[in-house]
Amino acid sequence: MPTVYKNPRGQEAVRQWCTQALAGAGFPLSTTTVDTSAGEVALTSAGTGTTRVVLVPGTGFNAAVALPWLRALSGRWATTVVDLPGQPGLSDPRRPRRAGPAWYGRAMDEVLAAMDAEDVVVVGNSLGAAVALAAGSARIAARALISPAGFIRLSVDPRLALASTVWLLSPTVAHTRGMLRLFVAPGAEPPATEVEWMALMASSCRTTLAPAPLAAELLARRAEQPCVVSVGAHDRFLPPRRLVPAVRRTMGLDVRVFPGAGHLTTADHLDEMVAVVAEVAG
Repeated sequence: MPTVYKNPRGQEAVRQWCTQALAGAGFPLSTTTVDTSAGEVALTSAGTGTTRVVLVPGTGFNAAVALPWLRALSGRWATTVVDLPGQPGLSDPRRPRRAGPAWYGRAMDEVLAAMDAEDVVVVGNSLGAAVALAAGSARIAARALISPAGFIRLSVDPRLALASTVWLLSPTVAHTRGMLRLFVAPGAEPPATEVEWMALMASSCRTTLAPAPLAAELLARRAEQPCVVSVGAHDRFLPPRRLVPAVRRTMGLDVRVFPGAGHLTTADHLDEMVAVVAEVAG
């Protein structure tokens, strides 16, 4: 199977970046790996409590980049972040050529079994939301989906397409920052950590997954469990004018729209994200 990395040097650079970020987290956390049919999967955990939250990050992201999410969620619940296999991070870098949410969903089911956790609240962001929906483990009690893939095809307008192409061809800090400005609300600046990470990812990794919509029948089944969905008002990938009716049609749910937010959840919106999770986490 192909790997997400362009070469061994890129893999080493990514692993070193992630390891250093976790070591400098500034709050207590623990790390472990579990074996799955998709290879070793890295887990990073923090917090205590009877409710177990499992966070599945978006395309190209991992626990090291999602540390602000982990800090915010673990202040309320015992929280574990999954580095998806076949994505940049500390998990197995291999994935099938046609890997999609179903493949990742099976891996998630195995991760939850290895954790031996019951009544799990799965929090999925972007690609992670599609994975959370694809996972069918009986250990899942509820889902919270933030800027969720899996409902509609991603929108890529000409400005975003141009910025992404420039970033991939020449992943300088300036080009990366310019692209990520389209991931946040107009006038906002992307966080420095995400800029640094995305520049490294473009230079070290192959293009990652942009998932297609999941089957309507599967989404209808997932609506039988507690689920809450939210999106940024300025999300260019998943514009609310398209996402909201799709979620309502397939799952019968209203969507919480964060004013002043884009596709990338920044520190300014972490409290809103925690409030969304609390609707199903208790």
